[in-house]
Amino acid sequence: MDSPRRVQTGQRPDEAVSTAVGGARPTRGDEIRRPPSGLVTLVLGILLLAAILLGTTFGSVALPPLALVEIPLNRLGLVHLTPTWTPQDEAILLDLRLPRVIGAALVGLALAATGTLFQGLLRNPLADPYVIGTSGGAALGAVIGLILAGPVVILGFGAVPLAAFVGALGATALVYRLARVGRRTPAVTLLLAGIAVSTVLTYLVSLLLILNDRLMLNLPRLYGWLLGGVAVSAWLQLAVVGPVILLVTVVSFGLTRSLNAFGLGEEAAERLGIPVERDKLLIIAAGSLLTGAAVTISGLIGFVGLIVPHAMRLIAGPDHRRLLPYSALAGASFLVVADLLARTILAPVELPVGILTAFIGGPYFLYLLRASRREYAL
Repeated sequence: MDSPRRVQTGQRPDEAVSTAVGGARPTRGDEIRRPPSGLVTLVLGILLLAAILLGTTFGSVALPPLALVEIPLNRLGLVHLTPTWTPQDEAILLDLRLPRVIGAALVGLALAATGTLFQGLLRNPLADPYVIGTSGGAALGAVIGLILAGPVVILGFGAVPLAAFVGALGATALVYRLARVGRRTPAVTLLLAGIAVSTVLTYLVSLLLILNDRLMLNLPRLYGWLLGGVAVSAWLQLAVVGPVILLVTVVSFGLTRSLNAFGLGEEAAERLGIPVERDKLLIIAAGSLLTGAAVTISGLIGFVGLIVPHAMRLIAGPDHRRLLPYSALAGASFLVVADLLARTILAPVELPVGILTAFIGGPYFLYLLRASRREYAL
């Protein structure tokens, strides 16, 4: 693997990071070609709003566009309108479709942001939110939740999503502990420990499935969860998950300078004054919380955290101060649209959204492997 590039004398940290990632010092022409960050953020925000409007309008039952505004305003008591919609339309919008669309936006935001964080931390463009064992832990937790399923409901969540959340965080904590070497946590060791733990936990899940005759698991429900699909049964779930995802994402913006410095290697980052081990732990904790919160309402949805950061890197470049917010907004839009397609493309049959993101992300993943094979040749 290539050794980290050295910081050149007289070179600003941001320029040094661009050199490390791109291989050459940026020219003024390169900087001019970058669109203004405010403009890109505005465009991505408009696209997210458009995706939400599309997602709430279309489905097995199409809703009048004007009703999307009138029904919530009337329900909140902000205005008193004569209903031009049916009670069924109101129930579909407020109890089913709008919570699901907002949930999809939150999950896409969380997965894309986590993918950006982990790709920067591990200096590996093929890293995704599940690379350090989160998926294996969440899957095992979901199976245990099905085995112990009962009438327990906490903050609107049943046993399966709660157990998946605990399993995701527990697996990440185990990986971090196994990867520690003295007082340091090397990125390569973290990656290898994550792959090993995730593999072991995945096969443990397979073992439990083989023993299904004795455990009497609800296999259709489990497979639906493993394939990924946004499922929000109450606004209370969004009231819990939403603030966690938004708050952790905002806090993660404060780690973008460290992510930029990690592109130079850990020794160079320390010379730039970055508390490497502390910020590593913060990035891992932030990514784990985001992924854990996401899986509670969506199951395991792949490829969002892989392809969205790479697509946004074409616009933002290597600077995580732009890349992280761009990826968060784009990830939210992407999953809202993917969920809409999953609901409508084979209607009345509904596809797990994880299948759709895999069909999109798989070919892109293969393209990425081919495009980067020289850089990662050993």
